[in-house]
Amino acid sequence: MPADPPTGPRPRVLFDVREIYAEPAAAASPRGRQVLERFPGARVTEVASHWQIPHLHGNAGNVERWARIKREVLVLGVKKSLTARPNGRSADWIAPSSANGCALACAYCYVPRRKGYANPVTVFTNIDRIIGYLGRHLARQGRKPEPNQCDPTAWVYDIGENNDCAVDALVCDNTADLIRAFRHWPTGKASFATKWVNRDLLALDPRGRTRIRFSVMPPADARLLDVRAAPVPDRLAAAADFREAGYEVHFNLSPVVLRAGWERDWAELLSRMDDVLPPAVKAQAAAEIILLTHNQQLHHVNLGWHPAAEQVLWRPDLQEPKRSENGADNVRYRVGRKAEALARLRGLIERHAPWLRVRYAF
Repeated sequence: MPADPPTGPRPRVLFDVREIYAEPAAAASPRGRQVLERFPGARVTEVASHWQIPHLHGNAGNVERWARIKREVLVLGVKKSLTARPNGRSADWIAPSSANGCALACAYCYVPRRKGYANPVTVFTNIDRIIGYLGRHLARQGRKPEPNQCDPTAWVYDIGENNDCAVDALVCDNTADLIRAFRHWPTGKASFATKWVNRDLLALDPRGRTRIRFSVMPPADARLLDVRAAPVPDRLAAAADFREAGYEVHFNLSPVVLRAGWERDWAELLSRMDDVLPPAVKAQAAAEIILLTHNQQLHHVNLGWHPAAEQVLWRPDLQEPKRSENGADNVRYRVGRKAEALARLRGLIERHAPWLRVRYAF
C-alpha cells in the first residue's frame, strides 16, 4: 500500500538526522566536521561516492519513505567538477552547487529525477574551493557591459539550482559563506529560490548582493504540492524583513499548475501580495513565471507516496513531451495552451499587482 501523504500543519523542524553517509574526505574536512558536530547522535556510514549509495539511490523500496528520508538522512560529499554554466533566464550563470537535494518534498521537484527514489540533502564540504572558483570566474567577466533580464549591472549567479539554500543553512554554513563572499564582490550578485523561511539569514548583512526569490503559488496548491515547505502566507510575511536586512527580494510564481479554478486562485494570491507587501518590497520586486514541467519517472515515484498530487500534475490531456537540456524526457503543457495561460496570468498581474515586473516567463 502507498504511504499516506503528510497531512496537518507544516513541520517547523525539518531535520531529525539519524544517518549520515559520508565520503571520507568530506567527513574529515572542516565543513564536514561542522555537520557531524551539529548532529552528534547520527550514525555515520562511510561511502566511496555520494552518488553511489545502494540503500538510497535506485532503491525502489524507499518510495514509501520519501519524506522520512529527507528528515532523517544527510550525505556529505566533495564537489568534483567546478564549472559555472551560462543560463540567461533566472541568472547569468549557474554556480557550482554547494549542495544537492532538499529536506522539502515538493511533489513537482526535478532534482530527484537524477538520483531515483531518494533525495536527501547532500552537502558539498569543499565550500572554500567553490567560493574560490566563483571569485576567479567573476573576476574574468569584468564589468557587465549592458543590462539584461537577469540584472541591469551585476553578473547574477544562481547558487541554488539543485537545492534550497535557506534549508541548507540549517545544516551548515555553506549558504552563509556564499552570502558573505558575494557582499564583497561589487560586480556579482548571488541568487537563490526558496520555499522555506530561515530567519537566521537575516543576520548575514548581504548588502544588496544576494537576491532571495520566494517561490509562491495559491495556498490550495501549496497545501497539496509543497510538502514540508513553509506556508505561502509565511513566505510573503517574511519578504519585508528580508528586504530590510539587505536582501533583494523577488518572487517566483512557480510552478503554475493548470487545473479547475487556477485563474481565480492566482488572482486571490496576487491581490493578497498587493495587500500585504510594503512599498519598499514592491519598489524592487520582480517575478519569474514558471509553468509546470513534469516527468514520467517522477510521476511513478509520486504514485507510491503522494498519488493525490498526480491528479493535478499528470495531465496527458494538456501535456506534450519535452526533451530537457540535460536529456531528460519530460512533459509540459502544450505550446498553445501554455501561451494562453501565460497571457492570462500576465493579465492577472496587470490587474491585481501592476507593480510586479515580470523578468521572464517560461
